[in-house]
Amino acid sequence: PRALCRHRLASFAAMKIACIGAGYVGGPTMAMIALKCPDIIVTVVDINEARIAAWNSDVLPIYEPGLDEVVKAARGKNLFFSTDTRKHVGEADIVFVSVNTPTKTSGIGAGKAADLTYWEGAARMIASCSTSSKIVVEKSTVPVKTAEAIQKVLTRNCTDPNVQFEILSNPEFLAEGTAISDLQNPDRVLIGGQETESGRKAVATLKWVYEHWIPSERVLTANLWSAELAKLTANAFLAQRISSINSISALCETTGADVSQVAHAIGTDSRIGHKFLNASVGFGGSCFQKDILNLCYVCESVGLKEVADYWFSVVSMNDYQKNRFVERVISSMFNTVSKKKIAILGFAFKKDTGDTRETPAIDVCKGLIRDGGKCAIYDPEVKQDQIFRDMSTPKFEWDRPNYNKTESHFLDNVQVCSTPEDAITDAHAICVMTEWDAFKTYDYPALYTKMQKPAFIFDGRNVLDHNKLREIGFIVYALGKPLDPFLQKAY
Repeated sequence: PRALCRHRLASFAAMKIACIGAGYVGGPTMAMIALKCPDIIVTVVDINEARIAAWNSDVLPIYEPGLDEVVKAARGKNLFFSTDTRKHVGEADIVFVSVNTPTKTSGIGAGKAADLTYWEGAARMIASCSTSSKIVVEKSTVPVKTAEAIQKVLTRNCTDPNVQFEILSNPEFLAEGTAISDLQNPDRVLIGGQETESGRKAVATLKWVYEHWIPSERVLTANLWSAELAKLTANAFLAQRISSINSISALCETTGADVSQVAHAIGTDSRIGHKFLNASVGFGGSCFQKDILNLCYVCESVGLKEVADYWFSVVSMNDYQKNRFVERVISSMFNTVSKKKIAILGFAFKKDTGDTRETPAIDVCKGLIRDGGKCAIYDPEVKQDQIFRDMSTPKFEWDRPNYNKTESHFLDNVQVCSTPEDAITDAHAICVMTEWDAFKTYDYPALYTKMQKPAFIFDGRNVLDHNKLREIGFIVYALGKPLDPFLQKAY
């Protein structure tokens, strides 16, 4: 066995990996592979020069706990970031494709179907610069049967008849905020391939890469279509749990029940478990909504309307929860927030990340502004330009590659603050949109004195000590918990 192991290691000694796309998935994933596989040369390529320059600098383009240490440990040794896509893709043995797959905004399937323009462009580029056979790995989240289409593009656009392409699906299951620990110690790694001799060899090659640090039993293999569908289904199930508990949060408020107690009671059932049962203002992030809409479109395309409707209700409930929160704020503040300053604590879609994609804060802020409110936003990790860009960009446009180059428009009713005190001073209300740990430690008695009265706190994440806040004098709305008498309608 040891001799066999040495033979396998020798056969892969000169392996080169390229990853197209230096975003939230490509950058961290390749950094971890480089760190754990010092015998493999890993290069991340992207046409965005500013992004690549950031990956090569001391200030990385994304915030993720632990990422700096991983990148700096491998960068310059066997981890590289480059804009020379054709050179590094042409030399690679394995090419990961981690490009944007946004929701279509026009044409057939608009609002649901995935736009594979960038994936197809990547495939054409791979084909045109390949002089040796390659394993092409789907890392982006794609619709079922995408591999079939990509195989056709690769085969028909490569002029060298000796070059063969094997497509694998290797979906990522990372959670932002814990991506590095997820990469170091994943629940599972899933690899899907063709059930042919060459397909099985390709799967074994990628499995070997991951087995540098992940136990073999956690590297699962499946056919291509199962792997592609597993990713969409996993995100749909997680989002479904959030929407399920959020639906119960609305019922709790009208009956005097406490959603936290309900969640704890059902979470202790081993069949259900406690994860993803925290009621909130809604889910966000780059994947949940996009993947469910994609799943719905696939179902509709094959005539499964009832299945599509079922999953679409998860997104509808998420929209309902955000709208319900806005309506609660407005109705509590005497049915108008016109010309009232409202402090927004948190803009990222969750703590420990600077990612704002599909964050509930966008829709909440827009809802308050439509009623004439003035939003003063503070987030410890999200930059001012990002907030203004998010607030002024049409839906789904955030997932376009050139999104960060679009103009960031200043908005009359949006103020981005550098400290929580600036956001809260003279505000009529505080809305907690992100569960940053720091928000629990603020000097709320001092902040109370700086606010207009009555001073409201609307906790969309249930992270604050509501009883203490009421003792200070705040009118508190805690999502999914018995309503403060002040907030109960008398009609």
